[in-house]
Amino acid sequence: MADDTLSQLARIIKERREASAESSYTRTLLDAGPAYCARKMGEEAIETVIAALHDSDDALKLESADLLYHLLVLLEARDIPYEDVMAVLAQRMSAPTPAGPQE
Repeated sequence: MADDTLSQLARIIKERREASAESSYTRTLLDAGPAYCARKMGEEAIETVIAALHDSDDALKLESADLLYHLLVLLEARDIPYEDVMAVLAQRMSAPTPAGPQE
């Protein structure tokens, strides 16, 4: 379900490139360029860390959603398909993991 939601969101973000900036916050972010999108994602990352350390579970969920959204916007701003990132994760999951410390 999460992958479906994220892939749907990535598609919507891609479509918003064609929307008017007046009607789309996403388009406004994309028009500002990758550096601006990276700063916005960084702000959301900091807010997520703060929520993790000091706030409720609900606050952490909200900040995490904001972080994922801004990461997807940054990927779109850099023309990096969401599917490419998912492929990297899939490859990592199929790679053998190094043995942990011996007890």
